[in-house]
Amino acid sequence: MSASLQEKKQRLLEILRMEGIHDEKVLDALGGIAREKFIPDYLRQQAYENAALPIASGQTISQPLIVAYMTQELMVDDRMKVLEVGTGSGYQGAVLSKLCRRLFTVERHLPLMQRADELFRELGLLNITTLFGDGMKGWPEQAPFDRIMVTAASDKVPEKLLEQLKEDGGIMVIPIGGQEETQHIYRITRRGDDYETEILLPVKFVPLLGGIVHDS
Repeated sequence: MSASLQEKKQRLLEILRMEGIHDEKVLDALGGIAREKFIPDYLRQQAYENAALPIASGQTISQPLIVAYMTQELMVDDRMKVLEVGTGSGYQGAVLSKLCRRLFTVERHLPLMQRADELFRELGLLNITTLFGDGMKGWPEQAPFDRIMVTAASDKVPEKLLEQLKEDGGIMVIPIGGQEETQHIYRITRRGDDYETEILLPVKFVPLLGGIVHDS
């Protein structure tokens, strides 16, 4: 990494602290991932701006503050098995992989999944397993999960994902809301057949869609 990118990364981490990211493990995870690897080359110098950026397949890499915030609110530790719905660029998954025991990540766009899988291998993130598939269905063969993170907005909480949460204290963090309304991050905690819901930060995410897409 160039000196200027390293300086920009340090400034970004300071901004995240000022914005309320207090979990040092989360900050260390972001500090340990080269965000410039996950974006198009022409945007390299913008890698450590606190902004969402475009990637392939009409998708975006989330704003670092939102990545950090959702990761912090998911409350992950190194014993946990985590499901990520929406691999996208792979950046959020890379951050999560620094904090959990195993990460399973599902992406519906084949080119995105293939590129992310290459990056995970290149970066030595060997505790990540990828799947090209419909994220709204989760990954039932690997359920239950201690934690589930959804990186696209759903009109309502997908029942199939709730069913895949660990019964005793499993947590899901997911943006809820339509594209024409204010979306919010929800944190849902499972207690047996009961689910406790907390409404957190207002956000703007691309929609969570079913099905699979082979072309970019």
